[in-house]
Amino acid sequence: MNIINRTRRLRKNPTIRSMVRETKLSIDDFIYPLFIVEGENIKKEISSMKGVYHFSVDMVLDEVKELLELGIKSILLFGIPGSKDEIGSEAYSSQGIVQKATREIKKAFPEIYIITDICMCEYTSHGHCGILTDKGEVDNDMTLTYLGKIALSHVEAGADMVAPSDMMDGRIGYIRKVLDEDGYETIPIMSYSAKYSSAFYGPFREAADSAPACGDRKAYQMDCANSDEAMREIMYDIEEGADIVMVKPALSYLDIIRRVNDNFNMPIAAYNVSGEYSMIKVAIENGILGEEVIMEVLTSIKRAGADIIISYFAKDVAKFLK
Repeated sequence: MNIINRTRRLRKNPTIRSMVRETKLSIDDFIYPLFIVEGENIKKEISSMKGVYHFSVDMVLDEVKELLELGIKSILLFGIPGSKDEIGSEAYSSQGIVQKATREIKKAFPEIYIITDICMCEYTSHGHCGILTDKGEVDNDMTLTYLGKIALSHVEAGADMVAPSDMMDGRIGYIRKVLDEDGYETIPIMSYSAKYSSAFYGPFREAADSAPACGDRKAYQMDCANSDEAMREIMYDIEEGADIVMVKPALSYLDIIRRVNDNFNMPIAAYNVSGEYSMIKVAIENGILGEEVIMEVLTSIKRAGADIIISYFAKDVAKFLK
């Protein structure tokens, strides 16, 4: 008698499929991004990101309340200032938009875990992630001093973690030094370690009003063709003191997430970015795909090796998992 390996036995019904499932999503895996703007009574949908909004500080409190009720305990704040200049001074002002939002959210909901994006692109008049030289190039080392000031101002306002997204060389070590010297040695850093120069950021640049006024970011964000380089970037960030390393975007870089998981014993975050979100939303709205694709996509990110997923789908996931 020929023996048939009947792997289908463990797929017979939902109970057994759930029992042997190798990769499981939990709402604890997710961080939800929020875009904060100056003004009052503002909750305005971002046209390229259906279901994602700009919130003024007063209106974001209702959103945070809903997130907590859904079981989402961590948020990532992005700020869009009322004014911009060449050095992004609103980014490190004690009255900056992220600083104000952090204080108010913490006052109303001390249990929410606030992570703040540390970058300059939303705050500079030229839209680049650092200070420009006379030749129009980003001055890496000068930019570090500004990133340190931004990080410190966010932590002083009550941020639980900072997330540098600028891709300047040496910024993790510099920020770690600044925080430690000011008594914030227990504040973790989640580094955008392998942040690729990606077309998938399009909707975010509308949301954050952060498109470069000239040139592009290819000189400091990673080339999408490179994999070994990502391993070096992550190694350097770990050596400088990063507590969590991130791969961004997620879907076109699942191989990078896998390599990081295989090579480094570190918590790994993956950013399911705006373009990935929007193309799936549009496909669902037009009946091309069903909503179940959301969980399939996010499971693929977790299966690749991510411990943490930053996603605009976090609210959908919370509802699916209930």
